[in-house]
Amino acid sequence: MALTHSPQGGLGTPCPLFKLPTTQGNMVETPELLKTQRPFLVMFICNHCPYVQAIENRLIAMGHLLEALGIKVLAISSNDSNHYPEDSFENMKAKNYSFAYAYDQDQMVAKSFGAVCTPDFFVYDKNGLLAYRGRLDNHWKSSQEVTQYELLEAILKLDYDLSVGEIQNSSMGCSIKWNGN
Repeated sequence: MALTHSPQGGLGTPCPLFKLPTTQGNMVETPELLKTQRPFLVMFICNHCPYVQAIENRLIAMGHLLEALGIKVLAISSNDSNHYPEDSFENMKAKNYSFAYAYDQDQMVAKSFGAVCTPDFFVYDKNGLLAYRGRLDNHWKSSQEVTQYELLEAILKLDYDLSVGEIQNSSMGCSIKWNGN
């Protein structure tokens, strides 16, 4: 596992256009996320990454909370499933997330976002502009040690039209497993 940190920058850029199949049997696309006129979260995760596994219960809880508030949450897996079969679309279907879990088989969506690791979080404001690219919270390994819920706080601030600020801590995790590598 190669530890990778998400890069800083890109704030204010529009959400890339995409259309992907989900484990729930439907398609998800950018206009669907934009139509609510609310902030939304796009996160790149996968099944096998120990960093994602360590925060999975927190992601599920946050997903339930945000969905109850009417805020869209989308998880995308872009890993090469030929070399990492645990990340195949069939294995993704075993996850029981409250949010949509989409498969980016050709990895074009991950590339269009500039995603580099799992987890990698992108929060867009109600206009579809990137407002937060940072970590989930201040302790990836242990939920008992968390004192700052940075991702959730950013989303809630955006929902109240408040500024998130430009100082954001990078997410960290396994590098995305690119096809052919």
